[in-house]
This record gives sequence, C-alpha cells and structure tokens, in this order.
Amino acid sequence: MRPDLLNPLFAEIEALKGVGPQLAKALHRLGLVRVVDLLFHLPTGAIERVRAPHATPALLGRNVVLEVKPFDARQSSGRGPTRIYAADGDGNVITLAFFNNPGWAKKQLPLGEAKVVSGKLEAYGDQWQMVHPEVLGTGEELPLREPVYPLTEGLTSRRVHDLVVQALERAPQLSEWIEPSVLGREGWRPWRSAVAELHSDPEAASSRKRLAYDEVFANQLALQLLRQVSRRKRGVPLQGDGRLAARLNLPYDLTGAQRRVVEEIRGDMAQAAPMLRLLQGDVGSGKTLVALLAMLNAVEAGAQAALLAPTEILARQHHATLLRQLDPIGVRVAILTGREKGRARDSVLMGLASGEIDILVGTHAIFQEKVGYRNLGLAVIDEQHRFGVSQRLLLSAKAERPPHLLVMTATPIPRTLTLTQYGEMDVSRIDEMPPGRSPVETRVISEERLGEIIDGLGRHVDAGGQAYWVCPLVEESEGTDAAAAEERAAVLRQHFPGKVGLVHGRMKGPDKDAVMAAFSANELAVLVATTVIEVGVDVPNATLMIVEGAERFGLAQLHQLRGRVGRGQGKSTCLLIRGQQLSETGRARLALMRETSDGFRIAEEDLKLRGPGEILGTRQSGEAAFRLATPEMLGELVPLATDDARLLLDRDGGLAGERGQAARLCLYLFERDQAVDLLRSG
Repeated sequence: MRPDLLNPLFAEIEALKGVGPQLAKALHRLGLVRVVDLLFHLPTGAIERVRAPHATPALLGRNVVLEVKPFDARQSSGRGPTRIYAADGDGNVITLAFFNNPGWAKKQLPLGEAKVVSGKLEAYGDQWQMVHPEVLGTGEELPLREPVYPLTEGLTSRRVHDLVVQALERAPQLSEWIEPSVLGREGWRPWRSAVAELHSDPEAASSRKRLAYDEVFANQLALQLLRQVSRRKRGVPLQGDGRLAARLNLPYDLTGAQRRVVEEIRGDMAQAAPMLRLLQGDVGSGKTLVALLAMLNAVEAGAQAALLAPTEILARQHHATLLRQLDPIGVRVAILTGREKGRARDSVLMGLASGEIDILVGTHAIFQEKVGYRNLGLAVIDEQHRFGVSQRLLLSAKAERPPHLLVMTATPIPRTLTLTQYGEMDVSRIDEMPPGRSPVETRVISEERLGEIIDGLGRHVDAGGQAYWVCPLVEESEGTDAAAAEERAAVLRQHFPGKVGLVHGRMKGPDKDAVMAAFSANELAVLVATTVIEVGVDVPNATLMIVEGAERFGLAQLHQLRGRVGRGQGKSTCLLIRGQQLSETGRARLALMRETSDGFRIAEEDLKLRGPGEILGTRQSGEAAFRLATPEMLGELVPLATDDARLLLDRDGGLAGERGQAARLCLYLFERDQAVDLLRSG
C-alpha cells in the first residue's frame, strides 16, 4: 500500500487548481494523468530573455523585452501579415508582424499607447522586426528565463509550468535513499530540490543526473528484491537421468556453446532454489533445442514442463516440432491457445491436472486461472521481450512450489539493458552458430526500383524458390498494418496468380494456419506478411526476404526478419527496400545491416540509435521503460545503481533499515512497488 506521504503526488491531475475537463484532456494526451507525471515531465530547454531600454544591433537574434509606442498599422493584401510600426525609447522603429487575426493585433496595440512587447529581435532588410511578439498587460511581468516543455494542442509552456509549480507545492521532502558515499561524490541535491531546479533551469546537469539515477536505482532495487524473494522460496530439485534425451534424433551435434548452456541449466534445475535464467542467442543459434533438452530433463525427473510463446503462429510451430521429435519416444505433448474450445480444451485441462500431459505448449492461455498442473517443474518463456515481470509471476504461481524458469530471447540484448530488464536473472549466452547456417547477403534498394524487385522476385519463383515480403507498420495501428499488407498482396497476385499468400495480425487463427501450412508445403511461393512472422517461422526453402519500408523498422527487428532466411542449404538474400526520405539514423541503420550479421553488435548499435524504450521493436511491454534516464546515461548509472541496491540489501538492512525505509518511498515514487508487495507476500 502506497505510503500516505506520497498520496498528494498520485492524485488525479484534475486535483490541481484550474484544471477542468478541456485542459485535462490536453494533459492526458501527453501522458500527464496524475500530479507526479507533471514533476517528471521535464523541460527540454529554456527561453532566455533580456530586458532592454531600447533596441541595439547587439540584441539581434535574442529574445528582448521592450517598451514601445505604436504609431502606424497596415494590413497586407491576401495572406500577408498585419504590420504595426512602433518606436522604442530611443526612437528606433520596430515592425511588429502578425500573420493572423489582424483585429486582435490592433486591439492589443492601440496607436499612441505605450506597451511592453517580448519576442526575438530580427533584421528584415534594413528594418528591425518581431514576429508574433507577446504583448504584456498592465503590471504583467515575464520571467527572464522560462522553461520550454514538450507540448500538445491546447497547452503552452507557461501553462504547464504554472501547473508544475502547484505540483511542487504538493511534493514532500523525502528521506535520502542514495548511499552516502555516492551522494557525496556526485554532490547531488536532495530529491525535491533537484526536481525544482530542473523545472527552473533545464540545463542543470547535476540535478538531471540525480533524477535519472533515482529512476534507475528504483528499477535495479526492484529486480534485486525479486531475485531475493525468488531465491528464498523452495522449489523442487529436478535431475533427469538422460534416458529421453539419449533417444532424440538430433539434426546435428550440439555446439560447444549449447553444451555449456545445457550444463548450466541442468545445474540450476538440480537445486532447490528455483532457476531464474535468461538464455540469449542470436537468430538460428539453437536455443529451442536447448529448451527441449531442459524440458526433457524435467520430464525425466517426473515433472511437467510448459512452453509459452508470444504468438499463436509460433506456438503451433513449436507444438508441431515437438510432436515430431517427442512422439516417437513416448513424451506426451499438448497445445493450449485461445482457439482451443469445448471438448478439446477440457481434454487438455484434464490431462494437465492428471499428469497425463508431460509438456504443454501455448500462448497466454496457459497461465489463465482455470489452467492447473499436477506437477509443473519447468516453465520456458520464448521471446521474453513480449512479456513482463508480472506475466512471469503469473506463470510461476501455477505450481504449489515455484517452478524453475527459463527465459529465452532471440533478440540479443546489450549488457546495460540485460541489467535493467533481467537483473534478477542469471544469464547464459549461446555465442556459436550450428553448422550449416549459410550467410545471408543483404542489399539496400530504393523503392523507386520496385518494378525491378518484382521482376527479380519472378525469376526467383520461376527457379522454384520461395520468398517473404514484409510490409511496414505505417502507424501504431493493426488496421493500417494489415491494410499495407493486403494492398501489396493484391499487387503481387496480379504478377503471380495463385502463388501469393497473406498473413497479418487481424486474421483468424485457422486462416493464418492454413496459409502458413501452404507456404511450408511449398504450395505458395510468396508470403506477404506483417511482422507476425518476425520470430520463429522456419521454412528452409524460403531463401529471399524482402522488407518494404525498411527504414521504419528498428535494427533488432530487421535482424529478426533477416533470420527467417538462410535456414536451408541454398544461398539466401535479404532485400531492404528504403523510402526516398531517409534520415541520418535510418541511413546508419541500413548501412549496419549490410555490414554485419552479428546480432549482439546490432543490439548495441540499436541501443545507441533508438534508445531503450524501442530497442526490441515497436510494440513491446515497456515495463522497464525510463522517463528520465537517457540511453547515454544508462551505461554509467546502471552498474552504479545495481551496486547501490546490493549494498542496501546486503549491508544496510534491506527495506527494514533506515535507508531501506527511504528506498521504499523511491520504489513507490517510480512505480516499482510490485517488488514491495512481493517481499511482503514472499
């Protein structure tokens, strides 16, 4: 339960004076829903003004506050501006230009009446002018330094700052949670003073760093608490005898990296403390085979295993693969997604409860309330970046004693983000590729050459090849995503009648399955898709990947898409079609894709180019998103905050000690309080 001290900050934004429904609507568009959101809505810069008795050449280009007396007003014809000519105290003529509402301008600046105006003084030919200056009323003062905030329609920086002042009045003085030696070395102000300074001086680097550190510290402490609670619980040691694994017909001998990781996992599972392990591996490195061996280890020890996939397509592909590999050796595998209904669903639920099912594959449906296991010993989560901590906990709650947890991602994650998103976990990395993976040639082509690309696709199809054509996410909307794919499929069907399939997120499950099955069976030559095929789809005969609007994708996403080809013996190619308007970031991104296929290097560059909130694609859970800490700050602050959090727990008495009580406030302030609830219940 949130401490009462913080309740004023978590009141709705409407609690502030002057915030009615219309203003609240504008604030909500910026994500400013509660008072605390205003405190963390930091200015991006400041307007610096100088008050002067009269204009001088030295003031050109600066924001100047002047007293002037209008003496003439002229209205331009057409869309030209209204110009009001005024003299300053030294007789200099200043043209005040307004491009709309001439009546308002003339009313605000009546001829012969002294007024104070504020704006950027500029040279226009041989004249001096201000465009749309502010006109001050009687007795009104302008701050010489005014913060500038990110805005939306219906808001001004001055209005936002007025609300921030109210929010600061509600902000309490909080006890210090930062380790004293860190605080002394950095010379940081107290939390409330740092917030106040940043809202008056956006260039206050020390206070900005302090707030970023607070946010990172809250995150790292929450992860350390999660690890502490998990380690405190007693799971079930699982140690298989290898009899099932020995009967597997493996496609190749395990690589050295796979053998190392399998031993790490088996070692974890043999302990009473539940395993918490993140398995990283580049596209095609053989993570799924490692997960299979881990699940067989659980089954050999008399327990059940569950494999959670992010999409139904991937879940069904995993299910088909496991059936093919495990049915001959007597391991019982079932699937559960939102599509299983009626008797089929009831049969799976009964099999899980009775223990007749050894391994369950599925989507989110596998941790719904009505799904019960007889003895869940291992949970494997594929593509972890699609799920958050809360979903991991839901799955862990499906057993009387917490199951071992193996989390996999094919999106290589930079070390900094590994610490911020999975800091409670041990990390294994498969850094060696299995034999037979052929390199993928990557080329970048302008959309102006679309006709040539379609001709080339035709030659590829005529030679018996298969290809993916991935369409971009135009907006943050499934509708426009699907529409782009449908439009491209219609064009390609004119060129290749009967050979083009279409898959997107809005299709019904059986329809998607039918198209994927036809493509896998080589009944379709071209699969047009959205990013639903980003992970897991495995068709070795598909050796051409075409990504349209490639500059709209993140590096990690492009790398995932490229990984759909190069899975067979044939030479594979990835064509990245770029638009004509290419930003410097987009250009750098595509150049790197041409240069390297090393997913770990790509991940590091993706962090630099895009930031942590977007590193794993466009629509992710965002649980570890930071509002105050920039990517540049994370490299320095994460290791420091991780050490600080460990000191608090190991040396300073945890949350029960004096510093721990302050740290508890920090967790609530930055909304990492799930960790407090875990500690209480754990």
